[in-house]
Amino acid sequence: MAAAKFDVQTEVTKSIIAAIEAGCPPWRKPWTGDKGGAAMPLRSNGEPYRGINVILLWCRAAEMGYTSAHWFTFNQAKDMGAFVKKGEKCVTVVKYGTVEKETDEGKERRFSYAKAYRVFNADQIEGLPAEFYGQPSEAPRDLGTEATPELDAFFAATGAKIAQNPDDPRAYYAPATDSINMPMIGTFESASRFYGVLGHELCHWTGAQSRLDRFSQARTKNTYGFEELVAEIGSAMVSVQLGVEPDFEQSAAYVKLWLEAIKGDKGLIFKAATEAQKAADFIFEAASRKEEKLAA
Repeated sequence: MAAAKFDVQTEVTKSIIAAIEAGCPPWRKPWTGDKGGAAMPLRSNGEPYRGINVILLWCRAAEMGYTSAHWFTFNQAKDMGAFVKKGEKCVTVVKYGTVEKETDEGKERRFSYAKAYRVFNADQIEGLPAEFYGQPSEAPRDLGTEATPELDAFFAATGAKIAQNPDDPRAYYAPATDSINMPMIGTFESASRFYGVLGHELCHWTGAQSRLDRFSQARTKNTYGFEELVAEIGSAMVSVQLGVEPDFEQSAAYVKLWLEAIKGDKGLIFKAATEAQKAADFIFEAASRKEEKLAA
């Protein structure tokens, strides 16, 4: 009887799910340097946010270019004699807590609850004390991590526009320019972390209309969160096939945060894995076509 074929995509998905079920550490940025803003979003009273709120506020700050670490509700700003600028949009965060209620049997019982509320970054507010504005950037530190020529050649062969930018230490795919921005590889903890993050952004790249056209397909109410699941799972698939050891615990932490953000629909991880497989396949096919042309 022939041995069953090893399915990379299925095994990657299983590994991520197993890490989620076993409990995994908080996701963190594996490179030094930050384009403004503190590493941890802070409430108006200086207390750090926790859990999924951290990643929600990180993403909004990165998207909008906010440099302050502090976030306020409309009324918190008003109470300090400040006001939200006209036309500014809020971001929704979640407050988790417990409350004791009396049951029909007359017994006290503790219930958990989740309450959504809206906040604005200090950069969107006028009239706050100066200390709430413009936290200093973290300067990138060169950790001495070096590139792997074979992996650089593979990613270049996909045809994606990839640039390492010393003046913008952020990792992102920009649909407007159809290009990928990466921090310098020397600022990463390891080469495997660099190529893992690059693989994540390259999976986003595959979603463009000229490729897999994933962005125009509204699969869930939170298409941004779903896309992040696709990119992170796809990155692990690409890494495994390239012989780069993925950090399943970190990927699991990232995936878990996004699953929580989109209301804990665990079934989405399987849907995302399907799209991630398509993204990984597209990347390898694109690189293969370029290599065939060069060999011709």
